[in-house]
Amino acid sequence: MTTRLSIFSSPLLLGFDQLERVCERVAKGAEGYPPYNIEQTGEASLRITLAVAGFCPADLSVQMEDNQLVILGKQKEENDRVFIHRGIAARQFQRRFVLAEGIEVIRARLDNGLLSIDLSRPVIPPKVKTIPIDQDGGSPGGAIHVGKKE
Repeated sequence: MTTRLSIFSSPLLLGFDQLERVCERVAKGAEGYPPYNIEQTGEASLRITLAVAGFCPADLSVQMEDNQLVILGKQKEENDRVFIHRGIAARQFQRRFVLAEGIEVIRARLDNGLLSIDLSRPVIPPKVKTIPIDQDGGSPGGAIHVGKKE
């Protein structure tokens, strides 16, 4: 039996097994076409820009599947064209981005061969919850008192 160690196997990181699977999925799908940029456009906004020269809006699809942004591209074959040299890639592609919980797609725009997808990342205030501490008698104590009972 072999054991696989990862950064998520620490006893201090409980319940992150889903995150480990997401990281493995992202690592497997790291191909290079089409090239893309990710930029921060505001305090709570991002933009993904893909270079999709030769694609028109009808050749592209932008979808949300659970927490993944999926961009598909497929051009229709033009059999009446004869290329002497074809240096512009026209192959189909699928590019996936795993998005954190709460990120919303605002819009997608194709301009001069660049597909831009604007995302909004909501600012979530930190959650603080106080957990009451029960005493041996089963009643919530909130604090443990040391000393004599009177």
